[in-house]
Amino acid sequence: MSDPSTRDHEIAHPVFAMLYDRLPQAFLLAPHRNYLVTDLSGSVLELGCGTGDMFPFVADTATSAIEYHAIEPDPHMRTRAARTARDLGLGVTLRDARAESLPYPDDSFDVVLASVVFCTIQDPDAAIDEVARVLKPGGEFRFFEHVHADGWQGTGQQLLNPLWERVAGGCQLTRETVPRFVGHDAFAVDEIERLEFGLFPATPFVRGTLRRRRDSVLG
Repeated sequence: MSDPSTRDHEIAHPVFAMLYDRLPQAFLLAPHRNYLVTDLSGSVLELGCGTGDMFPFVADTATSAIEYHAIEPDPHMRTRAARTARDLGLGVTLRDARAESLPYPDDSFDVVLASVVFCTIQDPDAAIDEVARVLKPGGEFRFFEHVHADGWQGTGQQLLNPLWERVAGGCQLTRETVPRFVGHDAFAVDEIERLEFGLFPATPFVRGTLRRRRDSVLG
């Protein structure tokens, strides 16, 4: 059950939604978004689809074997995502929802995707609990996220974070995402790779796949 303060926190960034697709780093992310959709099949949920930047990659690999769902709580982003899906001819069930409180039954999806989204989720611990809940036993959680850096870059991120959060749609530069993911009892690690690329301050990245344990018991 999500915290009431999380549900009441408004998510609406009209200017950031307008500029998002023009960010200079977007072209660097394409190989890693391809990683997320490789051999994609079954029922799939994308968390925080934004303006639909994953949709072209899904459309390139989509077959009748994929049932694609996506959530996006920002109405400005969601409007653009719906337009992107329509232009691509991609069938997407797009819903207004937050990762902390997913509107799906237990064991609904074969794959859950997260592409540069956990940096903006208000309660990431609740969100990873929800990912575990809606994944079928043996299902995959595939992710590609930027994380807190080491050394001087990490110090710089801490200094910049209050301003960055305001101008970048709530994005957090200092999230310790990997320990949160691998430390969750419901998941086994298939693979995780740290990627030293990107433009400061949104660098480095990690990508990987976790698998919901078949013997996991969710609270």
